[in-house]
Amino acid sequence: MIIKRIVGVVWYVALPILIIAVWKAADIAGLITSYTMPPPEDIVITAFEFYNDGTLFEHIKASFMRVIEGFGIALVLALFLGVVIGLNVRFEKFTDSVIQIIKPIPPIAWIPLAILWFGIGEASKIYIIAIGAFFPILVNTVEGIKNIDSRYLELARVYEVRRGRVIWRVILPGALPFIMVGVRIGLGMGWICVVAAELIAANSGIGYMLMDGRSLSRPDIVILGMIVIGIVGKLMDDILRSISKRIIKWN
Repeated sequence: MIIKRIVGVVWYVALPILIIAVWKAADIAGLITSYTMPPPEDIVITAFEFYNDGTLFEHIKASFMRVIEGFGIALVLALFLGVVIGLNVRFEKFTDSVIQIIKPIPPIAWIPLAILWFGIGEASKIYIIAIGAFFPILVNTVEGIKNIDSRYLELARVYEVRRGRVIWRVILPGALPFIMVGVRIGLGMGWICVVAAELIAANSGIGYMLMDGRSLSRPDIVILGMIVIGIVGKLMDDILRSISKRIIKWN
């Protein structure tokens, strides 16, 4: 059992280690320059610098709070609207054309309007994040409801179970696997959107950190910011995956 776990860990970290090794080998061979692609050790040194002066966690905290706020708004609205659309065919037809038109618009395209409507403060960033996270959750919620076995709903009607109880006890649990997939995708979109929003107008956050690195011609800061985004995003996705396995018993 222990050997199996060790082998699993080795396979898990093998590719990142290989990438770093190839990266360092290219640096030693002179195939890359420190101006365009600094060696791995420079990224580590920069990480310690940002860690020691506290700015790394300040940027992470700023982006994290924006993502949580925007994602929370998107989650509530998407679940509510998704349930209404999934249960009402007429309302689905009423909203389908507008949703299908707005859904393909990239969240980044909303940035100019968000700045005009909300200014360059926190509200515009949270709005962009909410837009990005909203549609994956909405679409998966609707699909989850439509995939529920109709016999459960018919049984609830026979026993005259109250509408609210049916939604809470039958519909949401039945659609939960789809909903959790949408939640995970929505959270990932939230991180993409927060970085894009912070690149436009911000004085804190990982997106600001990337822009600052570009302005200072410091690719080590840019790469560090990209790595931080990836790590934080993965940790949050792992948490959601763990929650999903706990609440979806058959998953």
